Amino acid sequence: MENLDWYVYVLFSATVVFSAWLFIRATGYSKTVIVMISAWAILQSVLGLLGFYHQAGSMTTRFPLLVIPPILFLASRFFTKQGKEFIDNLDLKKLTIFHIIRIPVEITLLLLFIHKAIPEAMSFEGRNFDILSGLSAPIIYYFAFVKESLGKTAMIIWNLACMILLLNVVTNAVLSLPARYLQYGFDQPNIAVGFFPFLLLPALLVPLALFSNGAAIRKLALNKNLKLNHQNNEN
Repeated sequence: MENLDWYVYVLFSATVVFSAWLFIRATGYSKTVIVMISAWAILQSVLGLLGFYHQAGSMTTRFPLLVIPPILFLASRFFTKQGKEFIDNLDLKKLTIFHIIRIPVEITLLLLFIHKAIPEAMSFEGRNFDILSGLSAPIIYYFAFVKESLGKTAMIIWNLACMILLLNVVTNAVLSLPARYLQYGFDQPNIAVGFFPFLLLPALLVPLALFSNGAAIRKLALNKNLKLNHQNNEN
């Protein structure tokens, strides 16, 4: 993607670092999580820099290697004793504010569309409304944890809505990969996910965002004694 301006790389790279920090913060700076996120990000970054995902002929078949392993691992946390304990110890406040990362992500996607690296449908000029999740995150945070006027049901609905909006983007991203984009009527292929650092969107940011929503829903739905204004210690 030689025609991509340098500031797009800088913006998204900063977003990845910021996102990882926000999630690690929600875990109480778990050393295990720090190591796992760092190792996975480094592995996929190296593969991207070596051109493993670049080729249009193999990008579509190799794309699952970016997203399926972290999705399966994080999903398994909801079904194991150790995983459930991990989720229950997460800070709900920080899981909520984590979703502000969707604002710079959506700006990046718009820039990628302008530079013809993804189809319009993946940007908020098309069928991607996920920026609403990012814009609403600080509002939800304020009314739930500062004003204490937002209940658990509203929080659950918001997290579900955020998941649906993100899954919509993921669907468009998968259907617009090089081997199938014409079949589904997209204006151009989604090639950005084959290049560093943008491959970290499906490899890291999307799984963390979905997990954060799911973890928040579990905490809100299953913990009857949970009070929104009494979370884990602030860091």
